[in-house]
Amino acid sequence: MMSVEGENKIKERERCFGKSEYKTREFTTTHHALRQRLGPEFITQRPGAGGQKLSYLEGHKLVTLANEIFGFDGWSHSVTYQNIDFIDEVDGRFSIGVTAFVKAEIKNGAYHEDVGYGVSEGLRSKAQAIEKAKKESVTDALKRALK
Repeated sequence: MMSVEGENKIKERERCFGKSEYKTREFTTTHHALRQRLGPEFITQRPGAGGQKLSYLEGHKLVTLANEIFGFDGWSHSVTYQNIDFIDEVDGRFSIGVTAFVKAEIKNGAYHEDVGYGVSEGLRSKAQAIEKAKKESVTDALKRALK
């Protein structure tokens, strides 16, 4: 159990987030970093339909980049909405679609909210299908919110 003093410190930190101004040098450095194109080391490829290669940024690499650019305590994100859009079962296998909205905020209060979608297909476990689709929808929304 947390002490009252500990709870007050957490509440104070939560109130302060989004109200810090960027120093000129910090703003310039962040602005410059955001204008850079991603290097090939950040891009992953996977096979797509028709033999195409699909390029994408993995979620954990996105979080690492955000931490490097904004600082580990200079940004946050939250799921503002999530909904299971459909659950289909065919021959004991589940297919599920989930929509999520994620809000990404930086320390000065600027934020962007966007939508993401996750799908899991053909899993035998309903719970695993739901989990996979939910996680995928949040990751997709976070990528869009941080673009």
